Amino acid sequence: MKLLLLTKKFPYPLKDGESQAIHGLSKSLSELGCEVSLLAMNTTKHYFAGTELPEKMAHYHEVRTVTVDNEISPLDALGNLVRGTSYHISRFDIPEYHAALSQWLKEKTFEVVQLETLYLSPYVPTIRRHSSAQVVMRSHNVEHEIWERCSANVRFAPKRWYLRHLTRQLKDYETAQLNQYDLLLPITNRDGKRFESMGFRGERHVLPIGLDTVCGEPTYESFRETPSLHFIGSLDWLPNLEGLKWFLNDVWPEIHRRFPAIEFHVAGRNMPESLQQLRMKNVVIHGEVECSCTFVSAHSISIVPLLSGGGMRAKILEAMSLGRVVISSSIGLEGISAKHRRDLFIADTPAQFVEVVADCLARGRKLERIGRAAATRFHKKYDRRTLGRKLQERYHRLVNGTAMV
Repeated sequence: MKLLLLTKKFPYPLKDGESQAIHGLSKSLSELGCEVSLLAMNTTKHYFAGTELPEKMAHYHEVRTVTVDNEISPLDALGNLVRGTSYHISRFDIPEYHAALSQWLKEKTFEVVQLETLYLSPYVPTIRRHSSAQVVMRSHNVEHEIWERCSANVRFAPKRWYLRHLTRQLKDYETAQLNQYDLLLPITNRDGKRFESMGFRGERHVLPIGLDTVCGEPTYESFRETPSLHFIGSLDWLPNLEGLKWFLNDVWPEIHRRFPAIEFHVAGRNMPESLQQLRMKNVVIHGEVECSCTFVSAHSISIVPLLSGGGMRAKILEAMSLGRVVISSSIGLEGISAKHRRDLFIADTPAQFVEVVADCLARGRKLERIGRAAATRFHKKYDRRTLGRKLQERYHRLVNGTAMV
């Protein structure tokens, strides 16, 4: 089977959830015998300047890129406000990408063209015009919900109004596109049901994030020492930055007061200057780390204080795969099959986070049992090879016109 992936960013390095999700699935399908090609936008925000493909991308049959300037422009944003079109989408609707896609579809026959996220939906007409391939959209989130949650947490009224306006435009676009695909791949069953409530009437196949466990087997040495907390995430993604600031301002001071020996380690790409210069007692700022596996493995407890966002959090799955103890908000845990106090912990308020941390510290060496349970849960539910095999079977039915049983 020949499969063409369309992405709104060059999916490397593997330091964010979207890139990890694309990598895990494409590698699995390639190992199963699919010929997987990639047409990636090489954006100013995630620019890849290399002249040769990274070794970890060797599984692709062919990779082509289109340089895209998608920097946020106040003038363009204002224009979209007046025109009533979604600025979230128009930033990725690029004539050069349409041209590159058209050329490739004329050169080669693909059975499936897979869009990685809603932001590639403007290219569906181009695919239909030049190919008979099945069009599949892999939804990493219910996109407008992220912005609904973000705008609800904004206190400055003009900014809140503007974000809500953008959210309405995005929701209208997301709803209008739902029945343009031959198959929809929601990342969670909850998202699938949400799409159906928005009017989706087609075929869907729930496809969780499947990670490549490149870090190897979990190690548990950190549980033999005084536990430390950590946070890791791309800090140019608003929900991550919002949640981290909330934790630092509203939760950490009380944790530090009650447990003055405990440290909180913070790492992430594109960290704003204000965080890089942060000076808080026992908060250690690392910035971007070379190896997330090493960083995560060094600290027993992973903090995921998300107040908004959607889909699935790859960083929770990565922490689970490494046998870490995850303390997450309910929003952070959406779509992940794990049980509170068996595989991880859930906390939504400052008081709950403090009490869960206290519970973890009181367990001593027994805390390791939660980490081991998390690793077991990950391998049972989120191994990329198992998920890739199920999707390959679904694609064969789709291409051959076989109905679901």
